[in-house]
Amino acid sequence: MTVAYLVNTAPVTSSTFIRREMAALEAQGVTVRRFALRRWHLPLVDPLDIADQARTHYILSGNLLGLAFAALRQAGTDPAALFRGAWLAARLARSGGGAVRHAAYLLEATYFLRALRREGIAHTHVHFSSNATAVALIARTMGGPSYSFTAHGPDEFLTAAEDGLAVKLSGAAFAVAISHFCRAQLLRFGGTQYRDRIAVARCGLDLAEFVPSVRPASMSRTLVCVGRLCPQKGQVFLPAAVAALRTTEAPFRLVLIGDGESRPAIEAEIARNGVGDLIELRGWQSSETVRAAIAASRALVLPSFAEGLPIVLLEALALERPVVTTTVAGIPELVDDACGRIVPPGDGAALVGALRDILRADDATLAAMGRTGRARVARHHDLRTLATTLRALFAAAIAREGQVDVRAGRAGVGREAAEMEM
Repeated sequence: MTVAYLVNTAPVTSSTFIRREMAALEAQGVTVRRFALRRWHLPLVDPLDIADQARTHYILSGNLLGLAFAALRQAGTDPAALFRGAWLAARLARSGGGAVRHAAYLLEATYFLRALRREGIAHTHVHFSSNATAVALIARTMGGPSYSFTAHGPDEFLTAAEDGLAVKLSGAAFAVAISHFCRAQLLRFGGTQYRDRIAVARCGLDLAEFVPSVRPASMSRTLVCVGRLCPQKGQVFLPAAVAALRTTEAPFRLVLIGDGESRPAIEAEIARNGVGDLIELRGWQSSETVRAAIAASRALVLPSFAEGLPIVLLEALALERPVVTTTVAGIPELVDDACGRIVPPGDGAALVGALRDILRADDATLAAMGRTGRARVARHHDLRTLATTLRALFAAAIAREGQVDVRAGRAGVGREAAEMEM
């Protein structure tokens, strides 16, 4: 079975979960062809990401002549299919986003369609329901293979109507939601009539890569925060929390790993609160370095305002480190006080209290949280189970291919697939 994985930009430092997912499928005998619309504009730091970039076929970046040639060939060989694609692109444009953007999606889809046929690809899977899913849908309408997508949130649900989520879901063989919260958002914005084609399949980890440290968490006075520095992650609240704790708690420090548009605001808050001696910004790091930093920490903190379900929370729990995070989206399906602390987003006092609890917790309490967290990840977020689920869904979609009306997009999955959950 050969499938295509299509994403908007790849690889990026914050999407290692997609790389892991593809590798797990390949370990189960699925041939995965990697496609992306664009290259990431920043340098990659992880050797595995760098290797994956070399295997990725880029549709838009540096390929304007290829896009034009593909459109001309499509017009010459199958103008009716091109017309169907153009009609659908126009329909999506009326929802929002503009004609120019969707004309670009049409060009990208014609190029992608030729690549799919050339490589004998039987199904396309997309991560996130935004522009890359539009490309897969248009390619499907022009006669390409079935497609599916994984929805994560939060941003894709903010623009669900203008991005035509309902149309994308109607044409998909199935959709994957990474949590029950995410499934509810797909039903809300995509339509409850598609409930039978939405499967809950939680993001996964290979636990063999996340070996807990023999050093007890209580021996560390370092808190670590990992993620893109952006408004959604709420890191701008951390300097004030650190300042509130420094006068009452034994010495501790906070390490932020990641980078992004909020870095100047975070640096300004560090200076305003006078905690430059307690907070270190390390920028992007390799996956191996991130694992080592979490393993050496007392706990991971992620005070997010908006999320899907952050992979770094899985990683910390798998390493038997407690987490301090917020009651956002799918996070409460993973985290409770048995494996950390969970507080309302934006509640600075609650965040300070949660961090104080972790800083004062004894070894037995921290160890119990760690064991509970790892057991929870093993039960619900095993990467092999995710790959098995996806492989079955792909195979079912391919098997049904002869029964699907491409133009109407009447692809679906059975109820048993929709109810599959890790």
